[in-house]
Amino acid sequence: MTSIDGRPNSALLVIDVQNDVVASAHRRDEVVATIGRLVERARSEAVPVVWVQHADDRLERGTPGWDYVPELQRTPDEPVVHKRYGDAFEDTSLEDELAALGVGRLVVAGAQSDACIRATLHGAFVRGYDAVLVADAHTTLDLTAYGLPAPEMVIAHLNEYWTWQDGPGRSAGVEPADEVQLRRTSG
Repeated sequence: MTSIDGRPNSALLVIDVQNDVVASAHRRDEVVATIGRLVERARSEAVPVVWVQHADDRLERGTPGWDYVPELQRTPDEPVVHKRYGDAFEDTSLEDELAALGVGRLVVAGAQSDACIRATLHGAFVRGYDAVLVADAHTTLDLTAYGLPAPEMVIAHLNEYWTWQDGPGRSAGVEPADEVQLRRTSG
């Protein structure tokens, strides 16, 4: 259904599941394990897995904190996209990687729900991609000390919010990991 011509494929996009990003994230171990199962499922179904890795002044490239968590291992044939901004499309090679794979539909998981996940979902959608958020495969930090909602509320809000996104020629949705269709089933 994507509004991008000639892109019939789906990809699993794993965003910023890096040591320092998720070290104290809400339900860290559970979410990382869920993402791990999604990655294995994608590989077994021949669905491309695209890894996104953030770096900035607080998360320096090449440091242990910048590395992906040890529970998740990228294979050499899986692309990694390095980013500096919240939206993984902004000033990166993501669009080129997806075009090369014929991808017009993204299944999104990772961190942080209220930052890079939300920004990338919107970035994908406005660029014409179908975008599915995996309800139980994204997480964020507890920032209640700064007056923000509890992490479980941030996650619930994004899940509810993304359920209702709509646009001409594109689809959006939220599905739990055990039910998400990694391959496009129609459109």
